[in-house]
Amino acid sequence: ARRNNAHNPRRSFFSQEAQLSQVDYVVQSGIFNMRGASSYEDWTSYVLETLGRFNDLSRKGFSSNFLTKYSDADRMRADLYYADPLFLFDYAKRHFSRNVALLHDYEIYDFTLVVRKG
Repeated sequence: ARRNNAHNPRRSFFSQEAQLSQVDYVVQSGIFNMRGASSYEDWTSYVLETLGRFNDLSRKGFSSNFLTKYSDADRMRADLYYADPLFLFDYAKRHFSRNVALLHDYEIYDFTLVVRKG
């Protein structure tokens, strides 16, 4: 990625979280889907910790998408993380901002959590 984008000074690549500086928005997609052998509870703790880091890194807000626990049971896999959208919405409202959106109105079995700061 660094080699392919060397000509663009607006792109930066880091391998250590400590190298990151605060930005307006943090946007991620799909990083929570694979929980492997981790328990649901342990993975949820990891998700909440990571959302807290997104909050710290962002000035204006952050968003993340998740597979939903409302997926068809016969299609769910044991190694994937199916988040509870209501729990995450409530957690975000209580810990990050009053301005939280939950987008769960599209055809695929996931949802997006959007947190906007003041």
